[in-house]
Amino acid sequence: MHNSSSGFPATLGIDYPDRELNRLTTAFRLFAVIPIAIILALISGPQNGGTQARHAMTLASGGLVFLPTVLLLVFSRRYPRWWFDWNLELTRFSLRVAAYLALLRDEYPSTEDEQAVHVAVTYPDAAGGVSRWLPLVKWFLAIPHYIVLAFVGSAAICCVIIAWFAILFTGRYPRSLFEFVVGVFRWLLRVGAMRFSSPPTGIRRSAPRRDSGDYRLKSTAVVLPPLTSTPTRSFGSGR
Repeated sequence: MHNSSSGFPATLGIDYPDRELNRLTTAFRLFAVIPIAIILALISGPQNGGTQARHAMTLASGGLVFLPTVLLLVFSRRYPRWWFDWNLELTRFSLRVAAYLALLRDEYPSTEDEQAVHVAVTYPDAAGGVSRWLPLVKWFLAIPHYIVLAFVGSAAICCVIIAWFAILFTGRYPRSLFEFVVGVFRWLLRVGAMRFSSPPTGIRRSAPRRDSGDYRLKSTAVVLPPLTSTPTRSFGSGR
């Protein structure tokens, strides 16, 4: 993997499984992922408004702390560290589930351990390094990326379907397809971070190395509100 000191406020790396994958769990992956997907849905909280969302609040509360972050940045230029930590850990968990569903890994997603999905996100200098109105403007700047990602994401789904057959017959995930799908995940993560910063985007590789010291901070998703190119903080795995 590449070093994370590449100017990106959010990086994602997933270890390639250079071994024979489990054909049985691959064949029934859509069913195997259901229990952990339910856990993820519960801690993510309701995503829609209306009566269903109000009823869902009796079962779950949580989700990414996004709107409060935007309002706090706009009015007081603050981003509480514990909000950032919560968003980071939820994104890491989401990306582990997404990687499992996309057949990129065959170990069952952990709620705590980093496993083979590595996310690094730069904690923002909200007081001095982030424009007060930047989170509001970046919604519009991100629109072209989401349009392109709609097409690229469709291609990634096709790659996962092809990889499903390849794993069943050969036990291996084709390396080129693996890199493409991981690249799409990485692009989604960076576009989410772009709402608060100005990172370059794309699907090329730029992820933390195991020996880089910032190897364990990671993505998904998706959807984190980290922001500028200040030093990256690392989190340990297996809490």
